[in-house]
Amino acid sequence: MAVDRAPLSGLADVASRPHVTVHLDDTDRRILVLLAEDARLSQRALARQLHMSPPAIGERLARLERVGVIRGYRVDIDWAALGYVTGYLAVTAVQGADQSEVMRGLHQLPEVQEVMVITGSMDMLARVRVRDYTHLRKFLLERVWQMPGIQRTETFLSLAEMPSKEASVDLLGSDDEDVTRSSDQG
Repeated sequence: MAVDRAPLSGLADVASRPHVTVHLDDTDRRILVLLAEDARLSQRALARQLHMSPPAIGERLARLERVGVIRGYRVDIDWAALGYVTGYLAVTAVQGADQSEVMRGLHQLPEVQEVMVITGSMDMLARVRVRDYTHLRKFLLERVWQMPGIQRTETFLSLAEMPSKEASVDLLGSDDEDVTRSSDQG
């Protein structure tokens, strides 16, 4: 006899885990700011700009990587320059479907950049890249709508976009304690 799993119970297996908040000092923040502006900076260049030794920078980078603050160093591709359009796919899962399997299935499709579980009338939101209407049509008809567990989708195409704020360093200016302290003093 099979044990019924709750439709949302598997999400903990596929969703990223919440992290313990890492305390950053001013030097850590400055390193992150510099790398956000140019991820190709060498340890030696960082050391020069921060008036530190390269080994000290190396130790800080290793710690930031180890605790998960720095997850990698990536290229930022301008997909529009390559002829791709950004789309968003809102997904409603079939009642009782294992949503973790739907999420995994969507995430494996090459057109899907990321999948998020959302609140509201839909269950998930996926950011997708497609070349054109024909690619979108094929993506939906032959891949997404063939996946078990998907009841309904809504597709949204981006008509205009602001540059990504992924490299935004405005949030690194101070940690929450500093913000709270300064607002309490005002």
